Amino acid sequence: MLAAANPQRPPLLNKVPEVTAIFWIIKILSTTVGETGADYLAVHVGLGASPTTMIMVGFLIVALGLQLRERSYVPWIYWLTVVLVSVVGTQITDFLTDKLEISLYLSTVVFAAALAAIFAIWYGVERTLSIRAIVTRRRELFYWAAVLFTFALGTAAGDLATEALGLGFQLGVIVFAVLIAAIAFAYHLGVNPVLTFWLAYILTRPLGASLGDLLSQSRDYGGAGLGTIYTSLAFLTVIVALVAWVSFEGERTSSADRVR
Repeated sequence: MLAAANPQRPPLLNKVPEVTAIFWIIKILSTTVGETGADYLAVHVGLGASPTTMIMVGFLIVALGLQLRERSYVPWIYWLTVVLVSVVGTQITDFLTDKLEISLYLSTVVFAAALAAIFAIWYGVERTLSIRAIVTRRRELFYWAAVLFTFALGTAAGDLATEALGLGFQLGVIVFAVLIAAIAFAYHLGVNPVLTFWLAYILTRPLGASLGDLLSQSRDYGGAGLGTIYTSLAFLTVIVALVAWVSFEGERTSSADRVR
């Protein structure tokens, strides 16, 4: 293991938070911000798809560098990285669809194949895909590569379902929420926890995107008409509040453990 390669360096603590209700809430909110935030920068600010992608990739590289530098889970760095991965994943799919005019059917298949390849290589090298064991740099790099492609795949599959297949935003939210609920039920029945986690993780992307579009898009297109800026700010505010609360709880628990 990489963590044991240098005996002078202490091993990494798990770099991924516990999978709780708050984890899933922040994950869904971050995917919504990825959808609405990317649309706001590219369309309403007028940056365009390519400049927005380059700017967000730059921010993501910085955030990922901070994440990799830490030796344990730091809530604000981890979730900042997730939000930026969400934006970049959205922009990758939008670039392929809008600029290169690649079919959503094709991009969905390609991203699914790429994600499957990452999982296959990850498992072949590490013999586990569990997020409870992200304790080496190599596993962490596999993890973030998988996360990026779950966002790209989720964006393509979500757009395919809501646009190309005509589900629409409202029905899209219902369908993806029901699918996630079915996966949660399967998990409680004893289905493999790693498999159910990653399936749910992928599906939260189209759920968040459909929710973001439902709230931000014009009523003429079946949305609530709140606009991308208000939707993004509202969801970012909730994310910041939840991350602050998680950080506070973590520090309080650590302090209590030290006292004991």
